[in-house]
Amino acid sequence: MMSENLNDLQAFVAVARAQSFTKAAAQMGLSRSALSHSMRTLEERLGVRLLTRTTRSVSVTEAGDRLLHTLAPRLDDIDAELAALAAWRDKPAGMVRISTHDHAITTVLWPRLLPLLHAYPEIQVEFAVDYAMTDIVAERFDAGVRSGNQLDKDMIAVRISPDLRMAVAASPAYLEGRRLPLSPADLTGHRCINLRLPTYGGLYAWEFEKGGQALNVRVTGQVTVNNTFWLLRAALDGMGLAYVPLDLLQPHFEQGTLVPVLQDWWPSFPGYHLYYANRRQPSPALTLVIEALRIESR
Repeated sequence: MMSENLNDLQAFVAVARAQSFTKAAAQMGLSRSALSHSMRTLEERLGVRLLTRTTRSVSVTEAGDRLLHTLAPRLDDIDAELAALAAWRDKPAGMVRISTHDHAITTVLWPRLLPLLHAYPEIQVEFAVDYAMTDIVAERFDAGVRSGNQLDKDMIAVRISPDLRMAVAASPAYLEGRRLPLSPADLTGHRCINLRLPTYGGLYAWEFEKGGQALNVRVTGQVTVNNTFWLLRAALDGMGLAYVPLDLLQPHFEQGTLVPVLQDWWPSFPGYHLYYANRRQPSPALTLVIEALRIESR
């Protein structure tokens, strides 16, 4: 292979994964026109069309799909081996990219990683807030964070938080003059603040549990968001009932700015786990991140 062709192949993988010249160009630090020119040159050199371009999207052809599935894992392996060379440095360094949840960043990742970042200035951390079930290998993340009941079986997982408990709350202003719901079924008579999950393209069904009985309820209301902290904000502003992690609600219960609802039905879920691909040797920087976050299993 001619050495200059490797950049074109890396660019092709970036475009195919992002399905966008604009996004891929931003990732690679190139102009969109330069990236488009590289792709045309690569296609001319190979004598096959790799990408189908429209005004709104980019997709791979059958030949492009074959090249992507053959090439991408090998390029990922090369990147992983190059990152592993950081072990030869005097100090761990490099970027650790983590796909995670905004609640996990606020309550777990940031408090524990801040001291690490001060101690190792050459380590960089990038958090990507994502409610989707992201494929961290395909998207080239070093690790992801999910609740323990959502982990892929082929990943190495490390527990980083205790079990999570969800709760329902509303402001005193919203509840004034209204009857408190006594069971999840009563939520249909209330305004509720919905959460949209991109993985399914739909609204999250609130999950409840009592005495071994599990129950999911789909709710309606004026407001839909895709962020945990906006759920909390909308509840504080009197827009209805919200389904939020209990640790975020507890200070507001103590201050009286929110009122707990349906306490007997609040469910618990396995705590957050940091996970990464089991076929890769963690870089020294990722190893330090793992150890800073790890807690004993419970």
